[in-house]
Amino acid sequence: MRKVIVIGCPGSGKTTFSEKLQKKTGLPLYYLDAIWHKPDKTHIPREEFDERIKEIFKSPRWIIDGNYSRTIEIRLRECDTVFLFDLPTDVCLQGARDRVGKGRYDMPWVEKEFDPEFEAFIKEFPKTTLPKMYALLEKYSEGRNIIIFKSRQQADEFLMR
Repeated sequence: MRKVIVIGCPGSGKTTFSEKLQKKTGLPLYYLDAIWHKPDKTHIPREEFDERIKEIFKSPRWIIDGNYSRTIEIRLRECDTVFLFDLPTDVCLQGARDRVGKGRYDMPWVEKEFDPEFEAFIKEFPKTTLPKMYALLEKYSEGRNIIIFKSRQQADEFLMR
């Protein structure tokens, strides 16, 4: 395990898991949210985002935390390990709600309220985004260690091993 991506529904616990995995492995950790978002709630251009990801690939070891569906396939081609968080929608919604009002180092601002668009995205995630992720995992399964968590407890148990 040298090149890792952590993907799944927002609010599922990807970032918390990534941080714990980083502490256990010593692999450098990169947050896609921190790369994409600017403090003024805008974002960098797509081309710059893609270049920043390609720069990470030049390193021999890394963890990349985040979805950004448009770039999952390029990250899958480069990684040797995938952690997919496929948790129930209500767990993800609560996880996202619990972040409101709290500072996070992976985001350059503090959310003041639970964004209705973000809530709708989380609710639709199992129908729209997750099937595409599973299809890509199938396509890139050869030569990769793919671990799917259906609960946070499974993720915690993995880290204890």
